[in-house]
Amino acid sequence: MCTSSRAAFTLVEILIVVVIMAILAATIIPQFTDTTTDAKLNTSVFNLQTMRAQIETFKAQHGGKAPAQLTDLTKKTDKSGTVSATGQYGPYLQTIPEETITGNNGVVNVTSNPITASDVTSAGGWLYNPTTGEIRINHADHVTR
Repeated sequence: MCTSSRAAFTLVEILIVVVIMAILAATIIPQFTDTTTDAKLNTSVFNLQTMRAQIETFKAQHGGKAPAQLTDLTKKTDKSGTVSATGQYGPYLQTIPEETITGNNGVVNVTSNPITASDVTSAGGWLYNPTTGEIRINHADHVTR
């Protein structure tokens, strides 16, 4: 008597496994995408808060005057806020941090008080008002932070 044993999967069984894996992937991958976006936003907000704190420190040490340019935070300044290699204040930051949503650390100076969504450019980076020291994320979805 001859007995046969089944040692392989059928095509239908393989297709069912592939479909199940595709369904699982379709439900899991978007969760990782949202996590990456959230991480970028949280990093940008942290960098924004750090720069706001350093602008306030600059203002406290310079009689309420905000830096004329955001890059002044990376340099030494004298009591009047003028950039000077022999200045007694600063630097407050080593570099202007990256706005991680767009990957840009550029600064767009604006005159609006307060900064509004109409000031947003497509460049990304930061929006800065040198008169008030206000700083925002240069991104349409996040300028109100």
